[in-house]
Amino acid sequence: MFDSLSDRLGGVFDRLRGRGALREEDVRAAMREVRIALLEADVALPVVRRFIDSVTEAATGQQVLRSVTPGQQVVKIVNDALVEMLGSETADLDLNAAPPVVIMMVGLQGSGKTTTTAKIGKLLKEKQGKKVLMASLDVNRPAAQEQLAVLGEQAGVATLPIVAGQSPVDIARRAVNAAKLQAVDVLMLDTAGRLHVDQALMDEMKAVAEVSAPRETLLVVDSLTGQDAVNVAQNFAGEVDLTGVVLTRMDGDARGGAALSMRAVTGKPIKFAATGEKLDAIEPFHPERVAGRILGMGDIVSIVEKAAATVQAGEAEKLAQRMSKGQFDMNDLRTQLQQMQRMGGLGALAGMMPGMKKAKQAMANSGMDDRVLLHMDAIIGSMTPKERERPELLNAKRKIRVAKGSGTQVQDVNKIIKMHQEMAKAMKQIRKMGGLKGLAAMFGGGGVDAGMPGMGGGAGGGMGAGMGGMPSGLGGLPGLGGGKMPSNLNDLLRKK
Repeated sequence: MFDSLSDRLGGVFDRLRGRGALREEDVRAAMREVRIALLEADVALPVVRRFIDSVTEAATGQQVLRSVTPGQQVVKIVNDALVEMLGSETADLDLNAAPPVVIMMVGLQGSGKTTTTAKIGKLLKEKQGKKVLMASLDVNRPAAQEQLAVLGEQAGVATLPIVAGQSPVDIARRAVNAAKLQAVDVLMLDTAGRLHVDQALMDEMKAVAEVSAPRETLLVVDSLTGQDAVNVAQNFAGEVDLTGVVLTRMDGDARGGAALSMRAVTGKPIKFAATGEKLDAIEPFHPERVAGRILGMGDIVSIVEKAAATVQAGEAEKLAQRMSKGQFDMNDLRTQLQQMQRMGGLGALAGMMPGMKKAKQAMANSGMDDRVLLHMDAIIGSMTPKERERPELLNAKRKIRVAKGSGTQVQDVNKIIKMHQEMAKAMKQIRKMGGLKGLAAMFGGGGVDAGMPGMGGGAGGGMGAGMGGMPSGLGGLPGLGGGKMPSNLNDLLRKK
């Protein structure tokens, strides 16, 4: 979402970091560019003013201008100010009450409220072990209650049986009673939306709140609507006792101003960000991580968390054993590709890695997307079991057969083979370095050896060759490959 803003700010800070010493005029000129970038990203004007004033005051102090690395100091000040703008700390759901704890979902029609209800319900069930019941109070939109029932089946979360003709207040009352009888931990109420904020909508929400006494009232807003999302949040905050905001479509191409303005304008914390259509495409909103992504510093913590959530323990253990022996065949490569798909695909990973903004842009410009992973999986799937175990058997005749079987070209098969060769070479290097424990000692982390296999141990070096332009350094990060992180982004982009 923040790609254009990140690119603009990256250019400004690259120029600052490139200078040995800074004058106050340099900082003020840079802040003018930052101001324009924020306004173009659709951040609210009062928020921009406060942000620029606080950053300029801190960045023009003598301690910064006379420091050894003034450019880096300015970037840190901007990062801290961004974190503060976004809410400083992660705001968790308040479930500290006698069950059933009621969470009321509110928002305009079309904001993604029903899908978000199911996503949070699934998250609470799987991550926190809560017994969740969902109920749709939307009697206006056709098939709204049926939609939540279907999503509940997909998410494995119970939904309140539909009774035709009941009012939203009656449904809420029935849901509370059912939750008590079934010893439910969390009751989620999906309220009706409107095309715009009106009195009827507010009256209905207040009536539902009276009978259900929600512990959390979450406003769901579509981040693609920019300043309209902020205006909607202000209107709701003035009428309903909101406890937090959920931003949907955070994976879109909008300018991102809604996310940056929301906390400052409404005073309500952003609790979740929905990043896709799938039911697991939602994550707690971490201000410091989002700030890091905006400034191109990456979000390694999220990558590790994604890996921990998606890695199959058996697969990781098996690969760890093979890595310790320097072994790596096409089956192992296929496992790695499937791990990447489960972690959100190429774009999601590149967007969270430090210094990978330009690489991600290069991927987009070349028309490369996650279908590449599917094509590669198809190529490996078209090989015989013996060919997957011993890729050296793939002669010209066999390559033609594999290409036809996977609907690809022989050169695509060659790229896969080249990618495998480079990754296998990386495996042997890992073995020479003392295996996973040796790497763990190098990176100073006891959990590196456990996390590496599932995240792709050894993917570095082979990505570029295998995917037509993807930087070969993608796997260079600990846990994503066997190599070391390139010290220079240009080096990273040249490795193909």
